[in-house]
Amino acid sequence: QMQLVESGGGLVQAGGSLRLSCATSKGTFSRYAMGWFRQAPGKEREFSAGISRFATTYYADSVKGRFTITRDNAENTVFLQMNSLKPEDTAVYYCAADGSFGGRRDPRDYEYWGRGTQVVVSS
Repeated sequence: QMQLVESGGGLVQAGGSLRLSCATSKGTFSRYAMGWFRQAPGKEREFSAGISRFATTYYADSVKGRFTITRDNAENTVFLQMNSLKPEDTAVYYCAADGSFGGRRDPRDYEYWGRGTQVVVSS
């Protein structure tokens, strides 16, 4: 069982930045692709960014060019740098682990999930 704990959320003005972190418990972290998803009130959970086992990154069109996902295998941690934030980025952000090589965007393909961290972007 893998445990994931997100941190770094908060309240920020539009145009600002936040950096989310997701610490994991599993020593085999490097064998998992990792993803960041978000869920706004009344909406379905949606893919934002992913990083494969080999650090290939992939993004939703809505965040491409503004968000950057990275991973530190030595620290078993994945990060999401969010720049140029918009009010529509307001959501609970979840970290998730996928046992495949990577590239998948469907939340049903991800095995382990954190509890989420709230991001609020004010206009």
